[in-house]
Amino acid sequence: MMDQHHLGRLSRVDPRTVWVREDHQFTPWLAQNLALLNEALGLEIELTGTEKPVGDFAVDIYAREVGSGHEVIIENQLAATDHGHLGQLLTYASGLDARIIVWISPHFRDEHRQALEWLNRETSESVSFFGVELELLRIDDSAPAPNFKLVAQPSEWQKAVKTRSEVGMRQFSQRQIDYNNFFTDLVSKIHERMPAFTNVRRVGYDSWIHFATGRSGFAFSVAFTSGNRFRVEVEIDTGDYDRNRIAFEKLSSEKEALESALGGLTWDFKEGRRAQRIYTDRDAAIDSPDEILDDLKGWAIETLMKFRDAITPRIKGLVLEVGIADSDDL
Repeated sequence: MMDQHHLGRLSRVDPRTVWVREDHQFTPWLAQNLALLNEALGLEIELTGTEKPVGDFAVDIYAREVGSGHEVIIENQLAATDHGHLGQLLTYASGLDARIIVWISPHFRDEHRQALEWLNRETSESVSFFGVELELLRIDDSAPAPNFKLVAQPSEWQKAVKTRSEVGMRQFSQRQIDYNNFFTDLVSKIHERMPAFTNVRRVGYDSWIHFATGRSGFAFSVAFTSGNRFRVEVEIDTGDYDRNRIAFEKLSSEKEALESALGGLTWDFKEGRRAQRIYTDRDAAIDSPDEILDDLKGWAIETLMKFRDAITPRIKGLVLEVGIADSDDL
């Protein structure tokens, strides 16, 4: 047992003693450390870019949420929240059609926290607003450590009730509800078996779900597809057809080794289609009996583990253009 007399003293550090400038210092740091924010949000956000123009302004960080594919905007401050940044946040969200909006500040004024809570209550269930307080903590004379604390977030239950009850609002079909139930349970089981595999905790109503691989433009997916098939795949979509093709070809050059580790794979390259896929699948549909669906979840987890171990190192090592190394890693 640790001697209680040797416990350290926790103290807070002003973020501006570490990052003097939000635009030139904090934003670039956060862009390289989104994993820390992901842990707080329960999401898998991958960087798209920084200082993206929106009219006469520029959003600090523009990103994509892997699990849903939704666009994400992140607005940063190193001072207390203010009305100006709230206005910018809404302008950026509408201008970029973002579905996940994150506001980061060392201190949230009550009126701004309440504004985010109101937006979460009154907007569509497909739009989520997060308020995140940035803390820097140290123990005695240790180096300061960043801590992201949620002060406002969407209530999925409230939004689901609102969506189902309001006249004219979109109704979820039974099939969509079945997808949500299946993937909610799958994600729960993944966290039990592979706690470090994903930060995803919120599940939508689609027939698929994505998980980050650790490199932007590459995702693991689990999906129900046409023809009553259930698939685990690697999706390659860097945003550029030629880069996707190069990545697919380089992975294909290791086909023998990958299939030795993973079993038979379908190498699904299509000319003219931007995203390319490598997958394995089974016969099944969302309306299959419960025992089959439970078996699918176990199979999906085992397959994801194999994909992670065999494919992730190869993805991270890919050089997709001459003279450009693995600069896309997050």
